[in-house]
Amino acid sequence: MGKNNRCGQAAILTDDDYAKILQQLKNPTHQIALQIARYTVERVGAITKLQISDVYADVSQGEVLPEITFQANTRKAAPGGKRETRQVPVHPTLKELLQLYRPPTNSRWLFPSPRYRDQPVTVRAMDKWLKKALARANLSHKGASWHSPRRTGITTLSNAGKSVKVIQAVTGHKSLAALMRYIEVTPQAVENAIAVL
Repeated sequence: MGKNNRCGQAAILTDDDYAKILQQLKNPTHQIALQIARYTVERVGAITKLQISDVYADVSQGEVLPEITFQANTRKAAPGGKRETRQVPVHPTLKELLQLYRPPTNSRWLFPSPRYRDQPVTVRAMDKWLKKALARANLSHKGASWHSPRRTGITTLSNAGKSVKVIQAVTGHKSLAALMRYIEVTPQAVENAIAVL
């Protein structure tokens, strides 16, 4: 069950859900933000603060770096209060999308605020984009949020049989307990496990 009125966990998204949401996100900036969330499993707060130099070697040529860098000061702190920079290898699909995307040239931010180009877009603004797209896609009932791509990616890796240590390296979680809360066990995953016995 997805999140409802800020209660519960964000919904897991299917490929069909992503397609419907992307179709409703008319702005290429909004589309690429969702794709970055999908293929990096990073939190929206860090995505809003991406600088062009964190993603592109040469933005004018569409030359994408091999890794996206989420700077320590943009990321959520670990339980001990420490923040760490996280570098995520660029998924081939995301690389193609980023090569086609042209970020604004009058700002250092990948997603600048529409009002204040010297500031990044806010999480609140991105939340509005997503909520409108979910409503237009008839997916509001599902309980999806910006945390859904992170939860979906982690669950997908788990269902694909990736070890918890590998998933932890991908997500940057310091606490295994925190990581485990993201993983949703589907009935199909249980059936597949029983079939191995």
